[in-house]
Amino acid sequence: MIRVNLLPHREQKRQARKRQFISLAIGLAGLALAVVLLVHVLLGTQIENQESRNALLKTEIGKLDSQIKEIDKLREQTQALLARKQVVETLQTNRTEAVHLIDQLVRQLPDGIYLRSVKQAGTKVTLIGYAQSNARVSTLMRNIDASPWLFQPELVEIKSVPSPTAKDLRVNEFTLNVQIKQAAPPEEPKPAAGGAAPPLPPAKAKGA
Repeated sequence: MIRVNLLPHREQKRQARKRQFISLAIGLAGLALAVVLLVHVLLGTQIENQESRNALLKTEIGKLDSQIKEIDKLREQTQALLARKQVVETLQTNRTEAVHLIDQLVRQLPDGIYLRSVKQAGTKVTLIGYAQSNARVSTLMRNIDASPWLFQPELVEIKSVPSPTAKDLRVNEFTLNVQIKQAAPPEEPKPAAGGAAPPLPPAKAKGA
C-alpha cells in the first residue's frame, strides 16, 4: 500500500491564499489611499476656488464701499450747495422785500402820520407810529390794501397818548400788522386819494 504525504501541498495552498489576501489588502489600501488623495485634491481645489471667490467679493465690496463713500460725499456737497443757494435766494428775496417795503411805506404813508418803529419777521411787518386822527390810520390801511407789495393790514391797538413833540397835545398811537407779498406784483396802481375814510376795524382803545 502506497502512502502520499499531502502536508506540503496544503501548506503551499495556505501560503498562496495568504499571499493573495495580502495582495488584495494592499490593493484595497492603495485604492482607498488613492480615493482619499483624490477627495483631498478635489476639496482643496474647491476651497481654493471659494477663497478666490471670497477674495474677489471682498475686493468688489471694497470698491462698492469706496463708491458709496464717494456718493455720500457728493450728496453732502450737493446738500451744502443747495443750502447755500437757498441762503442766497433768501437773502436776495429779503433784500428785495426790504427795498419794496421802504418804498411802499414812503408811498402809502398819508400826511398826518409818522412811524416810530418798523419791525419785520418773515413776511409780517409791525408798524408802530403816531396819527393825528383815526381817519389818518384808516387812510393808511386803505392805501395798504391798494398797494401791489403790501396787503392784509390788521390794526392791533390804537390809543390816545401825549404828543412826543408837544406835551400839551394828544395824538393817536397805533400798532398795525402788515403782510408783504412775495409774488411779483402787477403794475402799481395810483394810491387812492380823497373821499371818506373807511371805518376802523375793532381794536382796543385806551385813553380819550
